[in-house]
Amino acid sequence: MPYLLDANVFIQAKNLHYGLDFCPAFWDWLLAENANKNVFSIERVADEILAGGDELADWADERGADFFLKPDASLLPALGTVSAWAAGQSYEPAAVNTFLLVADYYLVAHALAHGHTVVTHEIASTSTKKIKIPDACISLDIKVVTPYEMLRKERARASFWGRRHSRSTAATTMFAFCYPSTLIPHSLRGTKSDSYSICAHSSRVIEFVLSGIENLDGLIRVDLPD
Repeated sequence: MPYLLDANVFIQAKNLHYGLDFCPAFWDWLLAENANKNVFSIERVADEILAGGDELADWADERGADFFLKPDASLLPALGTVSAWAAGQSYEPAAVNTFLLVADYYLVAHALAHGHTVVTHEIASTSTKKIKIPDACISLDIKVVTPYEMLRKERARASFWGRRHSRSTAATTMFAFCYPSTLIPHSLRGTKSDSYSICAHSSRVIEFVLSGIENLDGLIRVDLPD
């Protein structure tokens, strides 16, 4: 079942754990899974990202309709179903009106129409002041997960590229971007692990043992084991 990503997945990744400048592996994984027809978002989400006018907007602008899907004929009845659900709940009128104007509405409808799994950082809520994506998805039998659940389920792995500091191959550990399980020791952030720089990391990661090192023109490639 392909994934459909909410805007906050991209925005929080850029602002927090998976910055475009220090953790390109996360973004490369998104593109690889999109090429495999497994990860998408929608045009309305792209519009929200483009409004930011930042490096993430530039990244989104380069993706196009292959990543950010355009509306199709099957979306119209799904929009009606989602709209009727929202109006039939106990949400305040302002909450319903706002929901029907933003990308969340179209994201849920697209997932309903195409059988996608929605990926979002939002959590379910009992508040009547705002319609949350998980609440809509649960009520409409649409699967919804967090980004971390998606990465775990898909067994995401990363290959990091780092500048070589010596001829030694004594390095024995590196860090994967995708499993938010433990904190990097503060003493290692932005410094060297044995002979090699940690070139990309998240504030919440899990440590792996290296399965191999490949020397290429003064760089090293670290392949994490399955």
